Amino acid sequence: MEATSLFLARSLARSYRVYYIEYPSTVKDYIKSKNLPEFQSVKKRLLHADDALADTELPNLKKLFSPIVASINFLPEGKLFRVLLKINEWLIVKRIKAVLKKQAVKDFVFINSFNFHYPNVGKLLQPELMVYHCIDPLITPYDLKHGFVSESQLVKKSDTVICTSKALYLEKLKINSHTYLLPNAADLSHSSKALDPVLPIHHLLDNIPKPIIGYFGSIERRIDYDLMLDVVKANPDKSFVFAGPAIKEHIPDWFYTTPNLYLTGQIPYGEMPQMVKGFDIAIIPFKKDEVSATIFPLKLFEYLGAGKPVIITDFNPDLKDYTKDAVLFCANAATFNIAINNILATDNEQNKAERQAVANENTWGASADKLVEIIEKELRLKYQEKLS
Repeated sequence: MEATSLFLARSLARSYRVYYIEYPSTVKDYIKSKNLPEFQSVKKRLLHADDALADTELPNLKKLFSPIVASINFLPEGKLFRVLLKINEWLIVKRIKAVLKKQAVKDFVFINSFNFHYPNVGKLLQPELMVYHCIDPLITPYDLKHGFVSESQLVKKSDTVICTSKALYLEKLKINSHTYLLPNAADLSHSSKALDPVLPIHHLLDNIPKPIIGYFGSIERRIDYDLMLDVVKANPDKSFVFAGPAIKEHIPDWFYTTPNLYLTGQIPYGEMPQMVKGFDIAIIPFKKDEVSATIFPLKLFEYLGAGKPVIITDFNPDLKDYTKDAVLFCANAATFNIAINNILATDNEQNKAERQAVANENTWGASADKLVEIIEKELRLKYQEKLS
């Protein structure tokens, strides 16, 4: 998956040796997926420590495959679950230690990037510094079942905590004083491909009338469907395209039957620039609630890096601190409608350049540099405490 942790790993690999540990597969995953080609291609890496390490396109970045572990999330929170969890964690740690030993790695920093399901792995590895990278709030029933207890343990045990939004930062700071705010960023080397005049617009947009108001990402509970219903109805002369996987249990029926609204289905991340290039305006219409207040969406700076005008709902007011005046924030459908029509009537090359400048200040490379600064600071503090 193209996610925050992998983007940061790639950026860190410019200057450091990085081992990206793949999320562990469970016995249930194995039974469900064992015949799929993508699972077969990594099967031996899951089963054998000697084959666990895989090269990537970057010389300094290796992927380390975890062993298959027991499926235990169905169990209620309690002593039995925690005992079995320790066994799973021991299997994961044993695999990582075997690979690091073979690679002659002795001193390292361990970054747990939002894998709160295995809270003790970091400490069991005895790194120079244990960092917990908190990317999102706990939302799904699967995560909440044991995650509330596990993440609390992880935040307390970590030497350092990194949060991607101010709301998460303020929440974790109460538990761990070594907590920092480091917002998400963008892979401009990819999204900026949309600026290439030679790049074709995605073929799925060929027969969709202009202007196109587009969204790229998962279509799920965060979308403000009530607001979008009013906006789509008020703009029958415009096409609204939602490109991404649809989580059907969260999507109302009207979303599938409205003539000027189009669902493309999931688009490979590699095709994102072609899709976004076809948008006249890019949108992030998330609902305003306690969960959304903690979200710092990757697509925001990807849109800006592609030069697109962006309209978002005011679900996280902290985003204004990072976007200057390059993004329009809307509180309701009426202001959303005004923003759409104003942009279509007045957008120009100067506005486009300003959007790109904002995106350039929020790259994964810059984010990785700030992360290294935090790690170096925390390492100095830790050594000073040992000496004293």
